[in-house]
Amino acid sequence: MLVLLKPGTPEPLANDVMTRLRMAGLAVHRTDHDGRARIAAVGDGSALDWAQVATWPGVESTQKLTRPFKLASRAFRPHDTVIQVGRCAIGGNQLAIMAGPCSVEGEAQAFTIAEAVAKAGATILRGGAYKPRTSPYAFQGLGEEGLKILRRAADAHGLAVVSEVMDSQQVPLLARYADILQIGARNMQNYTLLREVGHVRKPVMIKRGLSERIDEWLLAAEYILAHGNSNVFLCERGIRTFETYTRNTLDLNAVPVVKELSHLPVIVDPSHGTGIRDKVAPMARAAIAAGADGLMIEVHHDPDHALSDGVQSLYPKQFDELVGQIRTIAQVLGRTV
Repeated sequence: MLVLLKPGTPEPLANDVMTRLRMAGLAVHRTDHDGRARIAAVGDGSALDWAQVATWPGVESTQKLTRPFKLASRAFRPHDTVIQVGRCAIGGNQLAIMAGPCSVEGEAQAFTIAEAVAKAGATILRGGAYKPRTSPYAFQGLGEEGLKILRRAADAHGLAVVSEVMDSQQVPLLARYADILQIGARNMQNYTLLREVGHVRKPVMIKRGLSERIDEWLLAAEYILAHGNSNVFLCERGIRTFETYTRNTLDLNAVPVVKELSHLPVIVDPSHGTGIRDKVAPMARAAIAAGADGLMIEVHHDPDHALSDGVQSLYPKQFDELVGQIRTIAQVLGRTV
């Protein structure tokens, strides 16, 4: 249920309402909008007479939260969530540009690419230190050494870091080096992992699963929100369909749909969404036009010799040109890069 307090309700009275709801066995979450507190009381509320709750001091009204993703819904939080990460506010007026190699391969590679993407306008360096690969014989990443390299390269060029965490035991390690913890598409429904990142205060980016519906994607975010971490945003990276020409089918419909249903920021990964270098830029432009809050782009200075995903990685010069195009589109939409 959603409990709306009257405008100007004193904090001691608001705290009393939340305490009474907790005493009824409900999990209580609060947000504030237009000068009033909005309290989501989640759980089995059958022990409460909600008509009576509406008469409690300070309470203006109660209403049912009909969406299964209650905390991620706009019914609970009507205003957009904005997550400050380094020099970028994800979900705000500024577009978040995340770029870097699929995998950290070494010091020289990471520093070369970090310098190039920072110069072009990226604010967040992406890079995998732990790689979930379909084949057990494919490059699996450099592990903690890769994270150390990624951190040094990012710090040298004023960038924040996003990197993938693959299981719950890795969360403390990733949180030590990365500014954003990435939940990959294959782990979107790894509920143990989702609960664990819900206990940290680092921002978490959830990539949409290969065959998951939008409501399932938002429910994955709900796991994290329900465990106390409100710094969550989503990444559309393409879904698996009958089409085989591109690596995945980049579902740009998801951007305006999620923005209507939820207050969470949404970015787009056209690199995985297409899997083809010359298709990345047009889909990136389309994503921003559709209302995405940012992009995640794979960039490599020598993609022909990349240890993973070289075929979908932009050359630094291509990335620089793309950021220039994104700036033009952003101006039309009243946004910045």
